[in-house]
Formats: sequence, structure tokens, C-alpha cells
Amino acid sequence: MKNILLIGAGRSASCLIKYLLDHSTAENWNVTVADVSLELVQQKTNNHPNSRAIAIDINDEMQREQEITRADLVISMLPAFMHMSVATDCVRLKKHLATASYVSKEMAALNDEAKAAGIILMNEIGLDPGVDHASAMKIIDEIHEKGGELTLFKSYCGGLVAPESDTNPWGYKFSWNPRNVILAGQGTAQYIENGKYKYIPYNRLFTQTDMIEMDGNRKYEAYANRDSLSYRHFYNIENIPTMLRGTLRMPGYCKAWNVFVKLGLTDDTYKIEASDTLTYRELMEAFLPQGKQTVKEKLIAFMGAEMDAETLSRIEWLDLFGDRKIRMENASPAQILQDLLEEKWKLEENDKDLIVMQHQFEYMLNGELKKINSSLVVKGEDQTYTAMAKTVGLPLAITAKLILQGKIKARGVTIPTIKEIYEPLLQELETYGVQFIEKHS
Repeated sequence: MKNILLIGAGRSASCLIKYLLDHSTAENWNVTVADVSLELVQQKTNNHPNSRAIAIDINDEMQREQEITRADLVISMLPAFMHMSVATDCVRLKKHLATASYVSKEMAALNDEAKAAGIILMNEIGLDPGVDHASAMKIIDEIHEKGGELTLFKSYCGGLVAPESDTNPWGYKFSWNPRNVILAGQGTAQYIENGKYKYIPYNRLFTQTDMIEMDGNRKYEAYANRDSLSYRHFYNIENIPTMLRGTLRMPGYCKAWNVFVKLGLTDDTYKIEASDTLTYRELMEAFLPQGKQTVKEKLIAFMGAEMDAETLSRIEWLDLFGDRKIRMENASPAQILQDLLEEKWKLEENDKDLIVMQHQFEYMLNGELKKINSSLVVKGEDQTYTAMAKTVGLPLAITAKLILQGKIKARGVTIPTIKEIYEPLLQELETYGVQFIEKHS
């Protein structure tokens, strides 16, 4: 019997847990699901005979080591900054590890030790990163195999809300970690366009957007991800003239979000003293220049030509000009904004979320320019089995199965850009409705 340890049972883990338990008898697995909340684990494992539900304190070194020792493979659904204690234990105890998070410098540094231990540290095996890598590499390898030279690659992904559940002027509701949404894009976006490096600092990120059109004439706006350049190496396209990876939102979102960026409300580096004594109007006042105008008038003057009627209506809809008290004590601006948006952008009981991804390729073959658009649209079933949970959890679960079956031979720090991983992964994902539609021209 193989033992799997899953650490973290949050909102993105539902489909992952279901897959592991559904396959546990046929694969002869025992699945331990661990979370800080035992009640949450028990709810998601539902007394399955091949499951074990435990509460875990990830900072308890003795408990962490004991549970990892029991496992053949560990799946970490912890926040990215908490992976390293698990990863170092896995290397020392010679246990495979899978996460959906980006490879950090600290994780990459474990590569040689992991190889020596004969284990794989599988990272970036969720949606974005994850499914994006696998689906992009399938086409890139196909282009290379027939002698094509890739000249452009753009990749976009968004976790959005289904059209029938789009009931607020922002066109957005939370289907994954809200904190990551609030802090999205901080840093400098880097990409290459027509052979020239391009940089967009955070204070301009949401003002430089592209419009992406999907089947059905639905349009989305896209802003650039922080790092598009490092993946040239992993995708084997180091000399490509144009490469960009971006995030999708509904039209108008970025312009309105830029109001928060320009004000400083996405800053998480300091605390506002006695923030729970302030109203939201007083918070806005504190970030605006002095004057006798109303807070709304000050904001309009502050934003200048960047403020239009639609943007103002999105800000007003959040009740930021009202006298409602802030609930958080001594919180950062980003924490205060997150607390408000978690209420305003809540996925309601009957709401469904939506995952949208599109890859754009241009390549030269026999002197002729060819184009491919590869698009994915996945709609969630309900609040538990969301499209986000499906597209993050299933790649992790399928890859865990392939590792335990011995079908993935790679060792060390790995992402799903190699054929032995992406080929069976994409094939099985199609059986769950996660299927890309390719258009060639």
C-alpha cells in the first residue's frame, strides 16, 4: 500500500481530495489529509475508508516529520512561503513532493540534493502555473518537431466568474486565495517584444493592458505577469523575439483596480494604527490630498483623466464613501481592502466560477507564417467543486498518481514541461472536461 500525505484542505483542494479518494482502492492508496482545521478535513474526507483525517501544526517539527515519514508522497497545498519546511524534510526523508506553487530560489536550491535522494520535487503543477506549462509545451514541441521556428508566444489565464453568476460591476468574485488577488502584480513585469526587453513597474501595470477575444466573442483584458522571461529556458525557446504571460480580467476591472494601486490601498508593508476606529470614507480621506471637497470629489480630482463614470461606479459600489466602520484592528491597507472585498466579491451559494486560458503562437515553417490559438474554458459545478479547484487539484492528483505508478522518471526540482509528464496529464485531464480547442491559421 502507498501512503499519500496531503497538507492543506482549503478551497482549492476539493477536487484533489475527491480524485485521490476515488482512486484509492484501485491504486491501493491510503490518503492522510491534514489541515489546521480537523473539522474541515473530516468534512472533505467524509469518513472514506481509505482516508485518515488529522489536524496538523506545520510548525510542529516532530509532528511534521512523523507524518512525512509515514508517506511515500507528499502534496503540499500550503501557502507558497510555507513549502520549504516540508520540502527540506522530504529531501532528508527521501519522499516525493508535489506543489502547485512557483519554484522559489530556495526550492530550486534543493535540486541536487533531491536528485541524490532519488526523489522528485514536482512544482508548478496546478492551473497557472501548471496546466499552462503542459498545454503550451505540447504545441511548442509539435512546432519544433516539424521544423518550425517559434516567433511569438503569448499565454493568458484568468480565474473569473461564469456569465450567469456575474452580478457585480467588477465582473469578479473570489474562487481562490483572496490575498493573492489583492497583492497581484506587485513588482515589475518583464517580457520581450520584437526582440526588445520591456518592463512595466507596478504603478503602471494596470494601465497597460491588452484585449483578448475568446470563442463566442467574449472579450477580456489582460495585464502582464511579473516574469515572462525565465520560462524561455524551460520552454526551449530562448531566442524567441516575443514572449509574454498575462492575467485575464473582465473589461474595466484593471482601470478600476488601478485606483487602489495609485491610492496605496494594496500596500501590505505597514499597519494603520487603530484602523478599526475609522470608517471607509475616513480611510479614503487619509490617502487623498487635503481640501474642502468631498472624498468623492477629491478622488475624482486625484485620478484626473484616469477616472471615468464606469470606474467611479465600481468604486462607489464597494461603499468606500460611506460611514461603515472598518472591522480590522491595526491592519495594513491591503488587509483592510481584502476584508471588504471578501464580503463584496463572495461566491454565493448558487454561483459558478470560470477558468479561461488562451495560448497564442506564431511560427515560421518553410518560409510561411503560421498561427495557432489554443483556448480553454472550464466552468465550475458549485461552490465546492469550482473550476479553480478542478484545474488546480486534478493536475496535482494525476501527477501524484503517475509518480507513484513509476511512470514519471524525472528527479530533482521539476515543472511539467517534459513529455513524460505533460502527455499523460493532458490526456487524462480531457476525460474531466479540461480540454483545449486549437485553431490553426
